[in-house]
Amino acid sequence: MAARVCLVHYHEVGLKGKNRAHFEHILMDNIKAALAAFSVNAVSRISGYILVTFNEHQADDAARVIRTVPGVARVSLAYHTNRDPQEYCAAAVKALREFGSFDSFKVHAKRSNTDYELTSIDINRQVGEVLCEAFPDKKVQMHDPDAMVHVLVVQGSVYVYARSERGVGGLPVGSAGKVVTLLSSGIDSPVATWMLARRGAVCVPVHFSGRPQTPDTSEYLVQDIIRAYEAAERRQNSGDCQREISVTCPSNLRVIMYRRIMYSVAERIAHIEGAKAIVTGESLGQVASQTLENIMAVNEAVKIPVFRPLIGSDKQEIIARAEEIGTFDISTEAAPDCCTLFMPRRPETHAKLDAVHEAWELFDHEEMIERLLKQTEYIDFESNTYKAPKTLKRKHSELAPREIYQDHE
Repeated sequence: MAARVCLVHYHEVGLKGKNRAHFEHILMDNIKAALAAFSVNAVSRISGYILVTFNEHQADDAARVIRTVPGVARVSLAYHTNRDPQEYCAAAVKALREFGSFDSFKVHAKRSNTDYELTSIDINRQVGEVLCEAFPDKKVQMHDPDAMVHVLVVQGSVYVYARSERGVGGLPVGSAGKVVTLLSSGIDSPVATWMLARRGAVCVPVHFSGRPQTPDTSEYLVQDIIRAYEAAERRQNSGDCQREISVTCPSNLRVIMYRRIMYSVAERIAHIEGAKAIVTGESLGQVASQTLENIMAVNEAVKIPVFRPLIGSDKQEIIARAEEIGTFDISTEAAPDCCTLFMPRRPETHAKLDAVHEAWELFDHEEMIERLLKQTEYIDFESNTYKAPKTLKRKHSELAPREIYQDHE
């Protein structure tokens, strides 16, 4: 009897040459972690695919989860049979029946080795004849068929599938280093964080709460968002600092001062974490702080790279991606955070660096940055990709809960 399995296809991982095995192992570990709630029997590599087998009939539900794992190009629900024509032909009929509506089909057979007596053409003909008998009202079409039945002969087994769902693609999380992301409870920054994770980066979100000047609602919303990312969060209560800036600096430059402080704190955390860049959800021209001049004025405060994956996206594109990754409903809940505090009536849209430098020196920004670092709250979520740095206690023990840094003593 044919067993139900998932065949995971990858694209970019397969182009990594001599490093391919390293990327495959990271992807396999991430798939195992994503399927923690399922009765997984094994996750293994077979001839350009990752094979996921189950102890129970869970492949259909698991396929939906696997599709969301960065690095997965497609997931195919397949039947695993012996190299018995009667078995894999029967599996082909089942696979085509569950495909859905179609008028035309073709068979595509592939052998990974040549120790099986039938060639790919022989298998195509053999399976095709059975399918023609089972679906007499459907036609065989060699070019652009509605449905394609794949028959893979791998080692001592055959895998048959017709249904194949697209995954998120990209690279497996943990294969491209670590970044610090400025994460609010809004729509944009969760999408930017997800996009960096999709490129293989381990994201350490940093959230600036408006507490004690605002409720802590945004903090809980951000935690809901982060649970989808499996990351650690750093959280600063910046309400008092923003109030100081609003009293000291020209009102039109407040937002730029806020952001320079946030970038500076994020840079310090990046050094502690061993992260190589800061990530933001900025989109060019979307709000006053996101003009070229203002972006340059904020960038100047830090020395490490700042990535803006949404810089060329419009709001509708960002909303569509937020809905796709499941953060939109969370992000649209009302929650005042640091971005809504002490907003000037007429913010500067084309800041001059001389004026920015003058405002920057009106308050003790170094003391404020250190104060925020000391007030940082650390929340560690379950994750198979994030690892707390060994230097956390030595550099800034107040950032880590006791159980985290005791492990590294």
